[in-house]
Amino acid sequence: MQGFINLNKQTNFTSHDCVAKLRGLLRLKRIGHGGTLDPAATGVLPIALGKATRLLQYLQSDKAYKATIRLGVATATDDLEGEIISQASVSNLSLEQVSLTLKQFFGKLSQIPPKYSAIQVQGKRLYDLARRGETIEVPARNVEVYNLEILEWRSGDYPEIDLAIACSAGTYIRAIARDLGIALATGGTLANLIRTQSSGFSLSNSLTFDELIEQLQQKTFIPIAPPAALQHLPLITLPAAIAQKWCQGQKVVGDEGVLTNSPVQVYRDGEFLGIGHQEDLEVRSLIPDLVYEPM
Repeated sequence: MQGFINLNKQTNFTSHDCVAKLRGLLRLKRIGHGGTLDPAATGVLPIALGKATRLLQYLQSDKAYKATIRLGVATATDDLEGEIISQASVSNLSLEQVSLTLKQFFGKLSQIPPKYSAIQVQGKRLYDLARRGETIEVPARNVEVYNLEILEWRSGDYPEIDLAIACSAGTYIRAIARDLGIALATGGTLANLIRTQSSGFSLSNSLTFDELIEQLQQKTFIPIAPPAALQHLPLITLPAAIAQKWCQGQKVVGDEGVLTNSPVQVYRDGEFLGIGHQEDLEVRSLIPDLVYEPM
């Protein structure tokens, strides 16, 4: 079995938990995921099956979320899962104030990831260091927010704002919540997070575990074919004899008018073979043994 699952992750599951459960359901050892989701977050978690795990690095990188930020509260983890650091009523805060401040979170940003995150610093996960009480300087990273839309505002002692956020890979929505609270001098934390898009997959056609289990029981489950997940990449079709050489790891001459310096899909007679890359007008086999069964 090989291909992808557009999984709708439920709460209280880590991305690793999802992979472990799928290994049991599918009786398949080789499973990977793209784009980690925090346990409290829900939504799109791309899953690769079999040889498709090699293709995770070639999926689209942009993400989209629906986030709820609570103001007047700051926590150690920048979400409601963590210990409260500060809390004070900000009932006088207006939507106009928040809307004006949000403008500084649009476009290219230098963002410091949350201390409780899976990022490695000096070979150690930040959340492991934080749990041990160790303090370490977290390096900033460059990210980009493409779209930031206010969906709803709920006033009160601890007002909440719902946002639609489209952003680059590596963007922490918890950090946006934290930094918005800092900019407003109110404190802010992430109250809820749903990933609506990831790696080219959308929440609208995702599968929950219950839906997947039902399909497996009815024997109707079919993984998403790799070409469907790689439509953003250009493609080339190789003649059978040349394709055979490419599958054996040899360099082959490609079509200068089609190839780019980016990865390309490689086909033979309509059959997807794998991913290639141009080197001086040649295609180099990155995955020479990646041959898919008909889907």
